[in-house]
Amino acid sequence: MAEKPTFGRYAEIPYDQMTPEQQEGFNVLMETRGKLPGPAKIYVHNAKLAKVLGPLGKHFRTEYSLSTREREIVVIIFCAKFNTAYATDAHEKHAKKAGLPAEKVEAILSGLTASFDDRREQVIYEMSVCLAESRWVSKGLFDRAIEALGHVGATDVIALAGFYATVAMTLAFYDVPAGSTGMER
Repeated sequence: MAEKPTFGRYAEIPYDQMTPEQQEGFNVLMETRGKLPGPAKIYVHNAKLAKVLGPLGKHFRTEYSLSTREREIVVIIFCAKFNTAYATDAHEKHAKKAGLPAEKVEAILSGLTASFDDRREQVIYEMSVCLAESRWVSKGLFDRAIEALGHVGATDVIALAGFYATVAMTLAFYDVPAGSTGMER
């Protein structure tokens, strides 16, 4: 293992110093990501986890029930919730590039209320805030979510929120600064 941290507080493991299981986890992440960004650099250390999180993360980047704008609403809520500089910086840019208005992105990141004209985006925002704040989901919100998203969309929002809570907490724990690059992979 590297002597000094290379990615926030985390010292990345050079490929030739990984155990065979870590190399397998690394390879799964590379197959599902094409590169090794963000928390995937850290997940390599826990090979069993890497083999699960790689395909789960791929689910949220390929064909599934949420649009890119909808995905970024969930992601920036959870990045802001866990105060992670690396992911917040990256996803603020992704959200704006996906067409979310800057004032809405900035409001969410600042913990201010935002509203959306699009019914799906509004319910995704409400669900995500509710889940991020560990609030009970009212019957009204549940009904609106199922009507707007169906069970597939609702469970995609929930799973994406959980996935990005994991991502954000990992990056916060390892204190990865915005723009950090780590080892070239």
